Amino acid sequence: MQFAMYGVTSIKQMSYFNKSTGFYCMPEEGVQLTPNAKILTDEEVIRLATLFVRAGVTKIRLTGGEPTVRKGILEIVRDLNSLRPLGLNSIAMTSNGLALHRRLPQLIENGLTHLNLSLDTLDPFKFEFITKRRGHDAVMKALNVALASSELQSVKLNVVVVKGLNDSEVLDFVEMTRNDPVSVRFIEFMPFTGNKWDKAKMVPSSSLLGHITARYPDVIRISDEINDTARSWKVPGYRGTFGFISSMSDHFCSSCNRLRITADGQIKVCLFDAKEVSLRDEMRRGAGDSELLRIIGQAVSGKAEKHVHMEDIDVPMLLSALELMFSILGPGFPVRNASIFTGRRIPSPFYPWHFRQRLPNARLFTHSSAHNSDPKPRLSHLDESGRANMVDVSDKSITKRSATAQGRIYITPVAYELVTSTYPDKVSQSGQTEEVQAKGKAKALRKGDALTVAQLAAIMGSKKTSDLIPLCHPLPLTKVDVSLTPEIVQSSESPAGANRHSILCTATVTCEGKTGVEMEALTAVSVGLLTVWDMLKAVAGKDMAIGDILVTEKSGGRSGDFSRRLDD
Repeated sequence: MQFAMYGVTSIKQMSYFNKSTGFYCMPEEGVQLTPNAKILTDEEVIRLATLFVRAGVTKIRLTGGEPTVRKGILEIVRDLNSLRPLGLNSIAMTSNGLALHRRLPQLIENGLTHLNLSLDTLDPFKFEFITKRRGHDAVMKALNVALASSELQSVKLNVVVVKGLNDSEVLDFVEMTRNDPVSVRFIEFMPFTGNKWDKAKMVPSSSLLGHITARYPDVIRISDEINDTARSWKVPGYRGTFGFISSMSDHFCSSCNRLRITADGQIKVCLFDAKEVSLRDEMRRGAGDSELLRIIGQAVSGKAEKHVHMEDIDVPMLLSALELMFSILGPGFPVRNASIFTGRRIPSPFYPWHFRQRLPNARLFTHSSAHNSDPKPRLSHLDESGRANMVDVSDKSITKRSATAQGRIYITPVAYELVTSTYPDKVSQSGQTEEVQAKGKAKALRKGDALTVAQLAAIMGSKKTSDLIPLCHPLPLTKVDVSLTPEIVQSSESPAGANRHSILCTATVTCEGKTGVEMEALTAVSVGLLTVWDMLKAVAGKDMAIGDILVTEKSGGRSGDFSRRLDD
């Protein structure tokens, strides 16, 4: 979980730094500023930070506005660093860099571990046009100081790409990663109050990636940090990386684990959600830690599965320079309610008790029909004349996609015992003679460990899906997880109260691509179960049955996320 802080000491200071903020997140006429009396004090900031860290937060981010204008920022970082024994792992800062290079060494000494610098152009003249002031040299000095530090664990550049303004510099930013261990993150232009947002000025991340791969065709996809908002890539041989934050074209709500506390103490569960709850007022009314945790839990429970269409969002400006941002990922338990989070773990103290009691019957996702407004169903793999046709996915963005499928094979007690035991000398009687059973056992043993062989076959099958299913697109799978679990279940086809021996196959497939991986997951399960059949047919060939094959979970893509149980 991350925690970000912003703060100001005077109207004069903030007005000075308003001019250094890009037009895309601050209108030229400025904004009405929050009086200092309403801003969280240093003590209140540290109290909230301590509360969240005790509850499982491991990362705190100071952001803005501009955090370096906060009086006492050095002391705040030092006090945050004292929370490490409670579980805090890192202290990060997002800065425009204008007043940073002289203070950065002391900030690092006081405990700063991660730095994000906002820099939208490498051209000093364009920098002045965007920010309405000079200062390009100061930002570059801050970057050089950061890269020279052996104590900072990561240095990132945030680049908001605007068509016709700085999109021509994308390759120059990528080239910065050749010699320096910097991570450049290209951010899609987002709507904020007063920034005159225009969809025509937004460059989708997929277009940027296409432009980059035309110059660097051998770029490789690399693993992202857990719950990272960026999808990262690397040019082989370069020291740094580049990535994309696709808030507009491909939301990352399903992996978002952030909470924000504004400068005046309002908790926000989503940057694009206007709902806020004041922790400042509760603290100043004398609320104890348990009461604050209850309020935080209520706010978390109201987090939507994903934000609305970005074109409909008008996000207010940050009115001060210090805001608290938390990323929720700590010890706890999986959230199982669609209105809270999507399959992530949140610290138990933040989770309201009445939601805990609903966990067993709650579903992980709810299916979104936002992109299925056409009331007339149609088969996507048929053209207008009814002939087979591969779906055109060229206009889709490359996104992270995942699907889980399950299926079951029903087997005999003898076969079940072979699978689950070390092949004992005496086996259960099921109408077969001991001699026939012994021969069947011998044949099964010659083929090897049934479940291990089936697991490998399932993984291989998922990778061959496009070869087996004619109109499936070939996809670069990033991970395939397969498990086979022996289970004794009650079946509707058996007499009342009778149990059936079975093996449950579960396959989860993930990829970075333009279409989903449901077929790959289904193929993995089908091949895995067929392999079990082949391994056990010598002892149970006439009595086995395969069924209940279905997709139980899916995330990513236009059609939205969903989840269901095998017995739904």
